[in-house]
Amino acid sequence: MKTELIIRSSSSDIDFALLKDGKLIELNKETNDNKISVGDIFLAKTGKTLTGLNAAFVNVGYQKDGFLHYHDLGAQMLSMSKFIKGVNTGKQKDFTLKNFHLEKDIDKDGKINDVLKTGQNLLVQIVKEPISTKGPRLNAELSIAGRFLVLVPFSNRISVSQKIGDNKEKERLKRLIKSIKPKNFGVIIRTVATGKKVAELDRDLENSLERWVSMCKQIKRSQTPTKVLSELNRAHSILRDVFNDSFTNIMVDDEQLYSEIKEYIAEIAPEKESIVKLHKSSIPIFEKYGVERQIKTSFGQTVSMTKGAYLVIEHTEALHVIDVNSGNRSNKAKSQAETALEVNLIAASETARQLQLRDMGGIIVVDFIDMHKAEDRQKLFDHLKKEMSFDRTKHKILPPSKFGLIQITRQRVRPEMVIKTREPNPNKNGEVEAPIILVDKIEQELDKVISFKNNKKIVLNVHPFIASYLKQGYPSLQVRWFLKYKKWIKVLPRDAYQYLEYRFEENGD
Repeated sequence: MKTELIIRSSSSDIDFALLKDGKLIELNKETNDNKISVGDIFLAKTGKTLTGLNAAFVNVGYQKDGFLHYHDLGAQMLSMSKFIKGVNTGKQKDFTLKNFHLEKDIDKDGKINDVLKTGQNLLVQIVKEPISTKGPRLNAELSIAGRFLVLVPFSNRISVSQKIGDNKEKERLKRLIKSIKPKNFGVIIRTVATGKKVAELDRDLENSLERWVSMCKQIKRSQTPTKVLSELNRAHSILRDVFNDSFTNIMVDDEQLYSEIKEYIAEIAPEKESIVKLHKSSIPIFEKYGVERQIKTSFGQTVSMTKGAYLVIEHTEALHVIDVNSGNRSNKAKSQAETALEVNLIAASETARQLQLRDMGGIIVVDFIDMHKAEDRQKLFDHLKKEMSFDRTKHKILPPSKFGLIQITRQRVRPEMVIKTREPNPNKNGEVEAPIILVDKIEQELDKVISFKNNKKIVLNVHPFIASYLKQGYPSLQVRWFLKYKKWIKVLPRDAYQYLEYRFEENGD
């Protein structure tokens, strides 16, 4: 598998496109005016406590207060309160916690009023960005993520990622971490730590500890509310979480960002430093690597798949609904049951990609094509779980019902990625899909037409606007089709056609 990261920079935004084998699987955006991001740590002030909800509102400087539930305080909330008070009074000068005495754990079934008081200063971390009318969701059990390890202050617990299945490797990693772990810090061992040597783990741990100490130095001189530790920028965050040996290319179109990423890769994987390259072409970077086209064809209400099948994706306030359609898929050599299973497996792969690409969260219901055999439903369920195993966001999948419905819950930590793919309709008022989405449908049908009409001349009848789109530039899409199929496809403008109407015709030799 070949993985590429394409980074486009502008004056206000940075866009990150993650491609696997040339296919867009993740799209992220970082904006300069984004004051709150998942992972940021704030020195905040407690506002109103809600006894009925056993929670409190906390002022982090956003227009709406953040929400902090009692269960998100962390067992060592009393230790944190004592530490902050010591830093503010000047009594606590050693931020490494070597000589810090931990307080007893709070009662797991306690009440918010017993632990927090209105106007109290505390450190909180963003676990969910503001979405719609809601403020951010907060957690007071802080964690500082490194490449291989996550550092957890005011704890002594060592835990291992559930994705590491080898028990011997788990025990090896636990022994190593126990020998290098700083006192009064817990450690979570990440999946990417598998097979790593103690020197690499120790260096990662030291980097996280330095970030913690640097953050603590800001507490005394900071007014509440204020951000005291920022999550790594999106480029570093993505590379930290997903970078592995499959990465073959990291393209950047900004010199400063290029230097930063090259330096970061040299630090975490020196042997891969050469894959970071600066894009110098006059062609925009997303155009050059086909990202722009994939964005247009992947974010519409209808998403085309191979073999004529397609998804229809609807968003509501309560949930997301995905409908699987076989389209013009037909194969006389296969039974209806085999065809349904084949289309559903394709749809499951595309569904997993769409959830990650659009960062859809909450409840998702997928209406697959009905399958009457229990073993086919199990195959679909296993395949979907496998496809979604690459998704870093927490999720849960329920087995398919007898109606062919699969329910998925996926953690929502930031607003869903929404990209406009519709344009003004030149025929009448309203909007229609962009030309490139129509072209994507035409090309899928063209594959079939070529295979069935191999010895015939093929004519494509389309609206004049679409005809111009197919013929513009060099090489135009019409020329690319000729190079691909070794057959000239005649494009005929038809004034009587609606904007999205097209038809293939044939002429005998």
